[in-house]
Amino acid sequence: MTRFAANLTMLFQELPFLDRFGAARGAGFDAVEYLFPYPYAPEELREQLQRHGLTQVLFNLPAGNWEAGERGIAVLPERQEEFRDGVAQALTYVEALRGAQPPLVNCLVGKVPQGADPEETRRILTENLRYAATGLAHAGVTLLIEPINPHDIPGFFLQTPDQAASLIEDVGAENIRIQYDLYHQQRTQGQLLDTFRRLRAQIAHVQLADVPGRHQPGTGEINYPFLLAALEKDGYDGHVGLEYIPQGDTVSSLAWMQTLRVGGRT
Repeated sequence: MTRFAANLTMLFQELPFLDRFGAARGAGFDAVEYLFPYPYAPEELREQLQRHGLTQVLFNLPAGNWEAGERGIAVLPERQEEFRDGVAQALTYVEALRGAQPPLVNCLVGKVPQGADPEETRRILTENLRYAATGLAHAGVTLLIEPINPHDIPGFFLQTPDQAASLIEDVGAENIRIQYDLYHQQRTQGQLLDTFRRLRAQIAHVQLADVPGRHQPGTGEINYPFLLAALEKDGYDGHVGLEYIPQGDTVSSLAWMQTLRVGGRT
């Protein structure tokens, strides 16, 4: 059965963040993910997870100044010390939020500065990812890297799963995998199922939203009943993160799940 995780950054935005945990449980989820835990004390988040019987599936490494438009700092040579501090900070949250399994930790690698040398950028990124993977490995954590489509984030270094697979080979760590976001893949290349099957061994987490609009399945062009059934048939047993912007209120936006033959929300 497909296991879904509510992305609390995107869903239930009608509520304060800490209230979204209970709302997710009330909507039938037993797993959550979100972009960043860092505005909240680890103890606050752990209390919400335990109170509502939720599993923490995923969060991101610190990604720089989000409000100023930064989308990761791993490609920036002058920010390596900050990046390493972020790995240590993420590990603090991993220890607080781990359940039966530790959460996955995703690295948004960042936008390439104008005029940056491509070879140097890749060298710095590879070095930073190797450092992060090594640190997270001691806690039994898988590090993810996520390709982002160039329309939503122009200049983002990592745009396709094949680029991610090549980068993983360069890093050479056993605990680094791809976060495969079907929304970003559809906007960049399409070939959703073929790409998944070809890179299956390197994919550790899947996220979804429909295209266009980044709303819930059924509002756009992706055939999610077919696609999710195919992923399940192919043996994908990780969570599928619902990283979409609800069209309407969140609970109403979940109606699409009732039409699936691949299982319920959890």
